[in-house]
Amino acid sequence: MASKAGPSCRLVFCLLISAAVLRPGLGWYTVNSAYGDTIIMPCRLDVPHNLMFGKWKYEKPDGSPVFIAFRSSTKKSVQYDDVPEYKDRLSLSENYTLSISNARISDEKRFVCMLVTEDNVFEAPTTVKVFKQPSKPEIVSKAPFLETEQLKQLGDCISKDSYPDGNITWYRNGKVLQPLEGVVVIIFKKQMDPVTQLYTMTSSLEYKATKADIQMPFTCSVTYFGPSGQKTVHSEQAIFDIYYPTEQVTIQVLPSKNAIKEGDNITLKCLGNGNPPPEEFLFYLPGQPEGIRSSNTYTLTDVRRNATGDYKCSLIDKRSMIASTAITVHYLDLSLNPSGEVTKQIGDALPVSCTISASRNATVVWMKDNIRLRSSPSFSSLHYQDAGNYVCETALQEVEGLKKRESLTLIVEGKPQIKMTKKTDPSGLSKTIICHVEGFPKPAIQWTITGSGSVINQTEESPYVNGRYYSKIIISPEENVTLTCTAENQLERTVNSLNVSAISIPEHDEADEISDENREKVNDQAKLIVGIVVGLLLAALVAGVVYWLYMKKSKTASKHVNKDLGNLEENKKLEENNHKTEA
Repeated sequence: MASKAGPSCRLVFCLLISAAVLRPGLGWYTVNSAYGDTIIMPCRLDVPHNLMFGKWKYEKPDGSPVFIAFRSSTKKSVQYDDVPEYKDRLSLSENYTLSISNARISDEKRFVCMLVTEDNVFEAPTTVKVFKQPSKPEIVSKAPFLETEQLKQLGDCISKDSYPDGNITWYRNGKVLQPLEGVVVIIFKKQMDPVTQLYTMTSSLEYKATKADIQMPFTCSVTYFGPSGQKTVHSEQAIFDIYYPTEQVTIQVLPSKNAIKEGDNITLKCLGNGNPPPEEFLFYLPGQPEGIRSSNTYTLTDVRRNATGDYKCSLIDKRSMIASTAITVHYLDLSLNPSGEVTKQIGDALPVSCTISASRNATVVWMKDNIRLRSSPSFSSLHYQDAGNYVCETALQEVEGLKKRESLTLIVEGKPQIKMTKKTDPSGLSKTIICHVEGFPKPAIQWTITGSGSVINQTEESPYVNGRYYSKIIISPEENVTLTCTAENQLERTVNSLNVSAISIPEHDEADEISDENREKVNDQAKLIVGIVVGLLLAALVAGVVYWLYMKKSKTASKHVNKDLGNLEENKKLEENNHKTEA
């Protein structure tokens, strides 16, 4: 507990207080303190050697003093005056520095340090300034959206608990917004709490938006003064949805309009570039002047080729704002004539046609028994090898899934045809008899020997290919016999016989039937022989020309040549006679 000063001291103080002087060289001194911090005010006076005590006071607005702290130089005791607003907040050090804890706005006063001697009173004034940083500004009461060409309340920027009061600034994309009549309207107001004496600042912004404000950030800031000078605090960004009317309509086709084929479902989608986008449209179909009201999509199911045409859509309230697109429904028709299963006789003619009708050029592929043909089949005279399963397949390569195919199963029938051959084994001990048969359906072959009439079962048969096969037997007849080959199918029964001499009697062999493969080889060999002959003739012609030129130059040589030619003629005649003799 601080002690109180004696009566003599108080008397001297009372006598000298009116004579107090300001120490020369001490001007106005200001201490800045943040709200809630401790205010520290040094006395700024040199302590005199005959100091009696020191005292602090503050001045009221009317200039009257209020003493708040006293310290004796001899007893080192401190006494705090009964001032309610500074109760338990003061501290006076030995060097007469006064500290005030928990700074308040009401602490903004003029304080005076007084040092008293027996014959004088010295004073050093200090002005206290208290600052309170405002809260971070916040944009509240934000508009859910802004509309172009309409002045609308964007929001309020609010910052609380400031001292002294601050100033609020609005920004668009980081640039300061200045008031502009009919476009930017800013209304600022501040309010002080009578208890805390702190300020709350509010700035309301009305703004006329444009499409350029889409995704544009808006912020605000509060500028205030603190102990170290002016500072600025910014709010968080706010981005507003900008509403604007539709200026253009577009139409889309799903799936892609390049790949629409018969049987597909088409979805038309109409879009407006406004925000929010229109929810309803009018759809116009080919040949229908009246629009169909629908949402932004309209679906056509199982479209046909007659759905090809121009499709349009427009706004409900602005029918002049319209969009259109052309749609082609691709189609592919295939007609194979004949088709299915067709049975013809060998040697018949069979025209085959595969007719294509399509929305664009189509590819056509012919297959026979799953093997691709180089060209379309044409039959002027049917053979057994012409039989098979033919497929005509067509497709539009640009349109996925648009393919057609039809098939022709060709059956070539023929009555059995027989040719028999015989051949004697080089050893002379056996003879081979072959019965070559053509026909379809496959004929059954039976062998019999004339006279006995018995059926020969021990035969060897070849594979049945292209309507042909053969049956072969090997015999060693001791006497002349007649072999009969019988071929029978559903069309006819054919019989052929062959006389075979006894094994002891030599006879002329008949050539075997030439197969298709061997026949092609023979043809190739014939072509090769013809080529060689033609080449030799050309070489002889060249040699003759050279020889004639040589004869013309040399008469002597010509005589010798004539003689040689005569010899050649004689040789030729001799050779001809020899050939006749041999024949």
